[in-house]
Amino acid sequence: MNAQDYRNQVVRKRMLDLHDVRVGKVPQDSPWLKSARLNFTQDHRFKEWDIIKIHDSVCIIVFNTTRRKLVFVRQFRPAVYYATLPEDQDAIDVEHYPATLGLTLELCAGIVDKDKSLVEIAKEELKEECGYEAPTSEFEEITTYLSSASASAKQTLFYVEVTDDMRKHPGGGDESEGEVIEVVELSIPEVKDYIGSKKIQSPSSFLFGVSWFLLNKSIYCKIQY
Repeated sequence: MNAQDYRNQVVRKRMLDLHDVRVGKVPQDSPWLKSARLNFTQDHRFKEWDIIKIHDSVCIIVFNTTRRKLVFVRQFRPAVYYATLPEDQDAIDVEHYPATLGLTLELCAGIVDKDKSLVEIAKEELKEECGYEAPTSEFEEITTYLSSASASAKQTLFYVEVTDDMRKHPGGGDESEGEVIEVVELSIPEVKDYIGSKKIQSPSSFLFGVSWFLLNKSIYCKIQY
Protein backbone atom coordinates (compact mmCIF):
# COMPACT_ATOMS: atom_id res chain seq x y z
CA MET A 1 0.00 0.00 0.00
CA ASN A 2 1.46 3.36 -1.03
CA ALA A 3 1.29 6.56 1.02
CA GLN A 4 -1.73 7.93 -0.87
CA ASP A 5 -3.71 4.71 -0.47
CA TYR A 6 -2.95 4.71 3.25
CA ARG A 7 -4.06 8.35 3.61
CA ASN A 8 -7.27 7.60 1.70
CA GLN A 9 -7.94 4.62 3.96
CA VAL A 10 -7.64 6.88 7.02
CA VAL A 11 -9.76 9.61 5.41
CA ARG A 12 -12.44 7.13 4.33
CA LYS A 13 -12.78 5.88 7.91
CA ARG A 14 -13.28 9.46 9.12
CA MET A 15 -15.65 10.22 6.25
CA LEU A 16 -17.91 7.28 7.08
CA ASP A 17 -18.02 8.07 10.80
CA LEU A 18 -21.54 9.50 10.57
CA HIS A 19 -23.86 9.88 13.57
CA ASP A 20 -26.80 11.90 14.91
CA VAL A 21 -28.24 12.78 11.50
CA ARG A 22 -31.31 15.02 11.67
CA VAL A 23 -33.24 16.89 9.01
CA GLY A 24 -34.18 20.48 9.76
CA LYS A 25 -35.10 23.76 8.05
CA VAL A 26 -32.58 26.10 6.45
CA PRO A 27 -32.27 29.40 8.37
CA GLN A 28 -32.79 32.57 6.38
CA ASP A 29 -29.34 33.83 7.39
CA SER A 30 -27.53 30.83 5.87
CA PRO A 31 -24.13 31.92 4.47
CA TRP A 32 -24.29 29.21 1.81
CA LEU A 33 -27.63 29.72 0.09
CA LYS A 34 -30.55 32.09 -0.10
CA SER A 35 -34.06 31.10 -1.08
CA ALA A 36 -36.60 33.35 -2.79
CA ARG A 37 -39.87 33.22 -4.71
CA LEU A 38 -39.78 34.95 -8.09
CA ASN A 39 -43.11 36.39 -9.23
CA PHE A 40 -43.48 37.36 -12.88
CA THR A 41 -45.84 37.65 -15.80
CA GLN A 42 -44.97 35.73 -18.95
CA ASP A 43 -47.11 35.45 -22.05
CA HIS A 44 -49.94 37.25 -20.20
CA ARG A 45 -49.90 34.69 -17.39
CA PHE A 46 -48.87 35.28 -13.80
CA LYS A 47 -46.29 32.78 -12.60
CA GLU A 48 -44.20 32.15 -9.52
CA TRP A 49 -41.05 30.10 -9.11
CA ASP A 50 -39.08 29.17 -6.01
CA ILE A 51 -35.34 29.60 -6.50
CA ILE A 52 -32.10 29.35 -4.55
CA LYS A 53 -29.00 31.48 -4.90
CA ILE A 54 -25.66 29.87 -4.12
CA HIS A 55 -22.02 30.90 -4.50
CA ASP A 56 -20.35 30.86 -7.89
CA SER A 57 -17.55 28.31 -8.06
CA VAL A 58 -14.51 27.03 -9.93
CA CYS A 59 -13.59 23.47 -10.81
CA ILE A 60 -10.40 22.05 -12.26
CA ILE A 61 -9.57 19.16 -14.57
CA VAL A 62 -6.22 17.97 -13.19
CA PHE A 63 -3.96 15.68 -15.23
CA ASN A 64 -0.74 14.24 -13.81
CA THR A 65 1.59 13.87 -16.81
CA THR A 66 4.16 11.90 -14.83
CA ARG A 67 1.87 8.91 -14.37
CA ARG A 68 -0.76 9.77 -17.01
CA LYS A 69 -3.59 9.93 -14.52
CA LEU A 70 -6.50 12.29 -13.92
CA VAL A 71 -6.73 13.57 -10.35
CA PHE A 72 -10.13 13.79 -8.65
CA VAL A 73 -11.51 14.13 -5.15
CA ARG A 74 -14.02 12.02 -3.26
CA GLN A 75 -16.05 13.40 -0.39
CA PHE A 76 -19.30 13.12 1.52
CA ARG A 77 -21.97 15.40 0.09
CA PRO A 78 -24.92 16.02 2.45
CA ALA A 79 -27.23 16.98 -0.45
CA VAL A 80 -26.51 13.69 -2.23
CA TYR A 81 -27.05 11.81 1.02
CA TYR A 82 -30.29 13.71 1.66
CA ALA A 83 -31.69 12.58 -1.70
CA THR A 84 -31.67 8.98 -0.42
CA LEU A 85 -33.51 9.71 2.83
CA PRO A 86 -37.22 9.20 3.55
CA GLU A 87 -39.26 12.42 3.60
CA ASP A 88 -41.23 11.67 6.74
CA GLN A 89 -38.35 11.30 9.20
CA ASP A 90 -36.27 13.91 10.97
CA ALA A 91 -33.97 11.52 12.87
CA ILE A 92 -32.12 9.20 10.47
CA ASP A 93 -31.00 5.64 11.22
CA VAL A 94 -27.46 5.53 9.82
CA GLU A 95 -27.50 1.74 9.90
CA HIS A 96 -30.16 1.78 7.18
CA TYR A 97 -28.80 4.92 5.52
CA PRO A 98 -24.99 4.71 5.76
CA ALA A 99 -22.67 7.55 4.82
CA THR A 100 -21.57 5.70 1.68
CA LEU A 101 -24.84 6.86 0.08
CA GLY A 102 -23.48 10.41 0.08
CA LEU A 103 -20.00 9.78 -1.35
CA THR A 104 -19.24 11.41 -4.69
CA LEU A 105 -16.32 11.45 -7.12
CA GLU A 106 -15.74 15.00 -8.36
CA LEU A 107 -13.37 17.44 -9.97
CA CYS A 108 -11.25 19.50 -7.61
CA ALA A 109 -13.42 22.55 -6.93
CA GLY A 110 -14.24 25.41 -4.60
CA ILE A 111 -16.67 28.27 -4.12
CA VAL A 112 -15.87 31.86 -5.02
CA ASP A 113 -15.96 33.52 -1.62
CA LYS A 114 -12.68 35.46 -1.63
CA ASP A 115 -11.64 38.78 -3.16
CA LYS A 116 -9.32 37.03 -5.60
CA SER A 117 -9.34 36.20 -9.29
CA LEU A 118 -10.93 32.93 -10.39
CA VAL A 119 -7.58 31.44 -11.40
CA GLU A 120 -6.07 32.33 -8.01
CA ILE A 121 -8.96 30.57 -6.29
CA ALA A 122 -8.46 27.55 -8.58
CA LYS A 123 -4.75 27.49 -7.69
CA GLU A 124 -5.57 27.51 -3.97
CA GLU A 125 -8.13 24.71 -4.33
CA LEU A 126 -5.63 22.56 -6.25
CA LYS A 127 -3.15 22.90 -3.40
CA GLU A 128 -5.70 22.52 -0.62
CA GLU A 129 -7.62 19.55 -1.99
CA CYS A 130 -5.06 17.68 -4.10
CA GLY A 131 -1.71 18.83 -2.72
CA TYR A 132 -0.26 20.15 -5.98
CA GLU A 133 1.32 23.58 -6.36
CA ALA A 134 1.10 25.04 -9.87
CA PRO A 135 1.60 28.66 -11.01
CA THR A 136 -1.46 30.48 -12.32
CA SER A 137 0.19 30.60 -15.76
CA GLU A 138 -0.30 26.82 -16.03
CA PHE A 139 -4.09 27.05 -15.64
CA GLU A 140 -6.14 27.13 -18.83
CA GLU A 141 -9.57 28.70 -18.43
CA ILE A 142 -11.99 26.58 -20.47
CA THR A 143 -15.44 28.11 -20.06
CA THR A 144 -18.06 29.40 -17.65
CA TYR A 145 -21.50 27.80 -17.48
CA LEU A 146 -24.56 27.50 -15.24
CA SER A 147 -23.78 25.23 -12.32
CA SER A 148 -27.46 24.23 -12.25
CA ALA A 149 -30.60 25.29 -14.10
CA SER A 150 -32.49 25.37 -10.80
CA ALA A 151 -29.98 27.44 -8.82
CA SER A 152 -28.67 30.94 -9.44
CA ALA A 153 -24.91 30.39 -9.80
CA LYS A 154 -22.12 30.02 -12.33
CA GLN A 155 -19.14 27.68 -12.45
CA THR A 156 -15.85 28.25 -14.28
CA LEU A 157 -13.89 25.27 -15.56
CA PHE A 158 -10.08 25.21 -15.64
CA TYR A 159 -7.54 22.69 -16.92
CA VAL A 160 -4.07 22.21 -15.47
CA GLU A 161 -1.28 19.68 -15.98
CA VAL A 162 0.83 18.69 -12.99
CA THR A 163 3.77 16.38 -12.29
CA ASP A 164 4.81 14.30 -9.30
CA ASP A 165 7.40 16.97 -8.45
CA MET A 166 4.58 19.48 -8.00
CA ARG A 167 2.96 17.41 -5.25
CA LYS A 168 4.06 19.35 -2.19
CA HIS A 169 1.33 18.51 0.30
CA PRO A 170 -0.92 15.54 1.11
CA GLY A 171 -4.07 17.48 0.13
CA GLY A 172 -7.36 16.39 1.59
CA GLY A 173 -8.98 19.79 2.11
CA ASP A 174 -8.91 22.36 4.89
CA GLU A 175 -9.31 20.48 8.18
CA SER A 176 -9.96 23.74 10.03
CA GLU A 177 -13.17 24.00 8.00
CA GLY A 178 -14.07 20.37 8.63
CA GLU A 179 -13.23 19.15 5.13
CA VAL A 180 -12.53 15.43 4.78
CA ILE A 181 -11.45 14.64 1.23
CA GLU A 182 -9.86 11.69 -0.54
CA VAL A 183 -7.48 12.30 -3.45
CA VAL A 184 -8.31 9.83 -6.21
CA GLU A 185 -6.15 9.23 -9.28
CA LEU A 186 -7.56 7.28 -12.23
CA SER A 187 -5.97 6.20 -15.50
CA ILE A 188 -7.72 7.04 -18.78
CA PRO A 189 -9.12 3.48 -19.14
CA GLU A 190 -10.40 3.61 -15.55
CA VAL A 191 -12.12 6.94 -16.19
CA LYS A 192 -13.72 5.62 -19.39
CA ASP A 193 -14.99 2.56 -17.54
CA TYR A 194 -16.45 4.75 -14.80
CA ILE A 195 -18.35 7.16 -17.07
CA GLY A 196 -19.58 4.19 -19.09
CA SER A 197 -20.98 2.44 -16.02
CA LYS A 198 -24.69 2.21 -15.18
CA LYS A 199 -24.40 4.24 -11.98
CA ILE A 200 -22.28 7.37 -11.74
CA GLN A 201 -22.00 9.00 -8.32
CA SER A 202 -20.71 12.31 -9.70
CA PRO A 203 -22.12 15.74 -10.57
CA SER A 204 -22.62 16.91 -14.15
CA SER A 205 -19.52 19.13 -13.92
CA PHE A 206 -17.45 15.96 -13.52
CA LEU A 207 -18.93 14.45 -16.67
CA PHE A 208 -18.45 17.68 -18.62
CA GLY A 209 -14.85 18.03 -17.46
CA VAL A 210 -13.93 14.44 -18.28
CA SER A 211 -15.66 14.66 -21.67
CA TRP A 212 -13.78 17.87 -22.44
CA PHE A 213 -10.49 16.19 -21.55
CA LEU A 214 -11.16 13.10 -23.69
CA LEU A 215 -12.13 15.30 -26.63
CA ASN A 216 -9.45 17.99 -26.38
CA LYS A 217 -6.50 16.07 -24.95
CA SER A 218 -6.86 13.00 -27.12
CA ILE A 219 -3.07 12.70 -27.45
CA TYR A 220 -2.98 11.35 -23.90
CA CYS A 221 -5.82 8.95 -24.63
CA LYS A 222 -3.88 7.29 -27.46
CA ILE A 223 -0.94 6.35 -25.25
CA GLN A 224 -0.77 2.66 -24.47
CA TYR A 225 -1.15 2.04 -20.72
